[in-house]
Amino acid sequence: MQTALTGFVTGLTLITAIGAQNAYLLRLGLARTHVVLAVAICAASDALLMSLGTAGVGAVVAAAPVVLEVVRWVGVAYLVLFALASFRRAARSEVLLPSEATRPTARRVLATTLAFTYLNPHVYLDTLLLIGSLANQHGDERWLFTTGAATASLVGFSALGFGARRLAPVMSRPATWRVLDTAIGVLMLAIAWTLAGSRLTA
Repeated sequence: MQTALTGFVTGLTLITAIGAQNAYLLRLGLARTHVVLAVAICAASDALLMSLGTAGVGAVVAAAPVVLEVVRWVGVAYLVLFALASFRRAARSEVLLPSEATRPTARRVLATTLAFTYLNPHVYLDTLLLIGSLANQHGDERWLFTTGAATASLVGFSALGFGARRLAPVMSRPATWRVLDTAIGVLMLAIAWTLAGSRLTA
């Protein structure tokens, strides 16, 4: 039980960091748009990658840094494009409400959430390498650690996605969405800049 709790706290620490994935999930949560789908993808992806890291796949990724390098630059390009789209929405003062016919389709949410998850090389460092490495320090209880970390991801993503609904009444104002989309655009560019200038080491 102690090992699982340690994994939970570790996982919760990682998920509280503000990133592109969290920002997108927050936007969906505020608009009440396919939140269950997005939360499920985020949590399941973390659980999968953490499990692979615990099983030893992280060592393979560490031995092939070129893979992370390719993912890094594809991720940078995607973040920049998403930032530009956010600025365009802000300029048009678009309001995204549950009743809107123009809200993103489930297929688009699926693709975007997967992109923010798997085109971020830091997710591999955090899950495959970091969680996998920490889990394996617990010997026979390594899977308890991983279960705790994966549970933290589920709790964190759920809190972010579903908790954002409490702010929905405020989000009916175009000015609020203008500020939000501008802030998300700036955040995406900042992450892209950091990602482009970082040296990803296992």
